[in-house]
Amino acid sequence: MRPLISGLVRGRRPGPVLVAAAVATAVTACSNGAQGSGGGGTPTPSASSASAPVTSAAPSPKPSPTRTYPLSVAPRTIPAVQSHQPARGPGWRPGPDAGIVVPAGSEALTDEAKLLADELKIAFRGAAAAGPGDIELALGGSGAPESYTLTAADGRVRITGPDEAGVFYGTRTVKQAVRSGGAVPEGVIRDRPAKPQRGLQVDIARKYFTAGWIEDRLREMADLKLNQFELHFADDQGFRIASDSHPEIVSDAHLTKAEVRRIIELARSLHITVVPEVDSPGHLGAVLRAHPDLQLRNVQGVPRQGAIDISKPESARIVDELLREYAALFPGGWFHVGADEYQALTVRNPAASYPQLASAATRKYGPGAGVQDLAEGWLNDRAAVVRGAGKTAKAWNDGFFRGGKVTADRRIEVEYWTGKEIGARPPAEYLAEGRKVVNLNDSYLYYVLGEPNQFTYPTGRRIYEQWTPRVLRGTTAVPSRYDAQILGGRFAVWCDLANSQTQSQVAAGIRLPLTATAQKLWDARPPALSWERFRALAGQVR
Repeated sequence: MRPLISGLVRGRRPGPVLVAAAVATAVTACSNGAQGSGGGGTPTPSASSASAPVTSAAPSPKPSPTRTYPLSVAPRTIPAVQSHQPARGPGWRPGPDAGIVVPAGSEALTDEAKLLADELKIAFRGAAAAGPGDIELALGGSGAPESYTLTAADGRVRITGPDEAGVFYGTRTVKQAVRSGGAVPEGVIRDRPAKPQRGLQVDIARKYFTAGWIEDRLREMADLKLNQFELHFADDQGFRIASDSHPEIVSDAHLTKAEVRRIIELARSLHITVVPEVDSPGHLGAVLRAHPDLQLRNVQGVPRQGAIDISKPESARIVDELLREYAALFPGGWFHVGADEYQALTVRNPAASYPQLASAATRKYGPGAGVQDLAEGWLNDRAAVVRGAGKTAKAWNDGFFRGGKVTADRRIEVEYWTGKEIGARPPAEYLAEGRKVVNLNDSYLYYVLGEPNQFTYPTGRRIYEQWTPRVLRGTTAVPSRYDAQILGGRFAVWCDLANSQTQSQVAAGIRLPLTATAQKLWDARPPALSWERFRALAGQVR
């Protein structure tokens, strides 16, 4: 009976009488023992069915039935996508015939395409036209920086964005969607970050981390759509990058410049900027061990740990030589110049304790100037050096003072980490002055090895449920009117008690806190998933 019914389905649809006749014929054939096509028999229609008249005209043809799909849902990714327009369809899955193509005019995306092809284990086709099952990466559109549009339809995916970073983040969405659900769901994703600076900082000065460990962190950052990695490589305990201008200050365990260039190149390919930090006028113990004549000493001749004497011209010379050397090594647009915890300003009467600093302040800035003004001028001078090398200066918030004769240059980005310093200023003061601020709230974002000074290891859950970029100090958010001035944030690893954890333990310990930080920097709105579901998803996509 298969040929007869097949003919009815595929041919012109008959009227009701012909349908009845066909059914009667089929019944007769079966009752007479007629065989289907597989048995070689030919069904014989009855006389009554053969002579039945047609009593109605055949209706217009209708399409054959097709499979239907439920409306798609947004892919399960970290960070979550900002917008997903659902559609009905199978979505996209990697298969043996799938490939990745880059159209003419978008050749700059070749590296991104090759990386995704390798991750999904599908072909890289280069400039070929997109075919069934392919992913196409293309530059174009007028969206915000780092934004992208991902369209999954007709068994294909197309990712477009105004810059390479945006398209790259679209590939991260594909990778995670496949990991979490096996497919990229049908529909259109429009996605962009809430904040332009999203990062991780690692203190490699107090604890040496290998180049391979750093490179592994960069790969993890890229999948989380983080875009800044800061290297704090100079402090009292060590100086961890080779120096041509001052090799005498470099610690035995350090990164070679070849290793740093390899790190920078990997970061560049993952759309991450590496930001160097040479902290001064405090935290220079590694430099001062080789130059003890520059150590800051009080009126009794007692040295202050890590502090350089900023009244001496030689102090500025050596620091500026280091700034220029590393500004040339690191091609990114920022340089962190420190400025925090200068010990001369932690005593009750700085001028009495450090008369040489007080005298230098008066000489440089006139009557009434004090040690605070000399320190603020030091910050401005160091910022000018890196600005001359094409960098934007960053500095810690406790290097910005109120009420002096000298004011910190407003072009310096404030890295807000604490409200514990002497004369602490609340975050709103910096913002009210029109300054741009980056969030490193030590209550949430500081992973301090050994947990000294009442620090405790931060949890991903607390960051995920309580912190936002506007929570700059403590647990209270600044007013929403300042949101645009908050450039983003960074999760920071500090190695005060360096032997408290191994490199592997640090990597494991920061995994979920960093994941939660990435989510909140990409989208500061309350997250849709519960912490338990978010943590489970992190186990799938990371």
